[in-house]
Amino acid sequence: MTGSRRPFRALLTAISLAQAGTAVSVIALPWFVLVTTGSATSTGLTAFCELVPYVLCKGLTGPVVDRLGARLISWTADAVSALAVGLVPLLHALDLLPLWALLLLVALVGTVRGPGDLSKDVLLPETAELGGVPLERATGLLGVVNRLASTVGPVGGGAAVAVAGPMTALLLNAAAFLGGSLIIGGLLPTGVGRPADGPGQKYWEGFREGVRFLRGEPLVITVTALFAATNLLDAALSSVLLPVWARESGHGPSAIGLVAGAMGVTALGGSLLAAVYAARLPRRPVFLTGFLIAGAPRFLVLALDLPLWLVTAVFAASGFGAGFVNPIIGAVLLERIPRPLLGRVRAIRDSVVWAGIPVGGLLGGLAASAAGPTLVLTVAGLGYLLVTLFAVLRPEWRQLDRPGTALRRRTSPLLTRGCRPDLPSDRGATYVPRLPC
Repeated sequence: MTGSRRPFRALLTAISLAQAGTAVSVIALPWFVLVTTGSATSTGLTAFCELVPYVLCKGLTGPVVDRLGARLISWTADAVSALAVGLVPLLHALDLLPLWALLLLVALVGTVRGPGDLSKDVLLPETAELGGVPLERATGLLGVVNRLASTVGPVGGGAAVAVAGPMTALLLNAAAFLGGSLIIGGLLPTGVGRPADGPGQKYWEGFREGVRFLRGEPLVITVTALFAATNLLDAALSSVLLPVWARESGHGPSAIGLVAGAMGVTALGGSLLAAVYAARLPRRPVFLTGFLIAGAPRFLVLALDLPLWLVTAVFAASGFGAGFVNPIIGAVLLERIPRPLLGRVRAIRDSVVWAGIPVGGLLGGLAASAAGPTLVLTVAGLGYLLVTLFAVLRPEWRQLDRPGTALRRRTSPLLTRGCRPDLPSDRGATYVPRLPC
């Protein structure tokens, strides 16, 4: 029976505020650093100081999220982010913001955003269950929210910077974080996102439990490796190869905005359709088709030096295919990972998936300088195709379409040690019974 969808809607609203606020800061903060310091190095260092703590803390704080509870971590992290971002314009107005202080505040934002975003991922299946929302639809709607925020946020951020300046844009960012914190803390029921571990749980014990679970899940390992490899190639494309193509083809920077915008719009449309229909479609063929369309064609069409309208059309088709990929994989992960281990397992998995992103741009730049962009685009596109086919044709991928039979229920040592309260099971529909003392 369908329950209240208010917690699910509240969570999506909080996620949209956090994502949109972050997208605004992506425009406002680098612009502020660039115009105040005149240094591209300082601008790059600012982004580095936020991204590295984000990746590290998201990967290492999974046991903390499970121990303290996703709801508490989520609203606390957003509140701290709001404070840190809000201090930037305040200290700047008081002429008390040297570069080192700005870098510390940015690093603090990255440090708390990692576990904050992880906590919202952990809250998603529980709030979806409360509202009777199928997992494919929940993850599809999450994709819609993320893509919409990443599209509207930069536009709004650019407009705010142009009209009112970067400090006003950062205040909007702080307000968005604060709004998300109030929504999670005030609108989600207190029983949602409760701690999954007992009071005696040790950090490294919980971390090792997450690693042990991943080692026993070939499908999750394959999915993680696939996205880690393709994220590295995507980072090389977006940060280096696409700008180089735009310059050498003579199309200029406007072409980057055109193809990226076309891909973003169709990805939003694909996510909307996935939210409605993905639960009714066979997973394996839909995922394979979507990934094949979304990946290699973007690289190859740039390498072939085709007309801009055709490049734009290929990127638009790729975006539509990409809209179906994340909802399917998101649902699979939520089905297969036991709820009490969700924080630590997602944290480890996400850190591996993100690990190649900072490296991708560096490797792409070195390769393009050494061998030329056309050869690198061709090799990267073919590599993307081979990685995709290798991953999805492995035997464990057959488990994608059979969540009811392929799912292996596990009894975690963490769940059978001592007296424990009732905990949600890995599917979330039943509960692990209370164990005797």
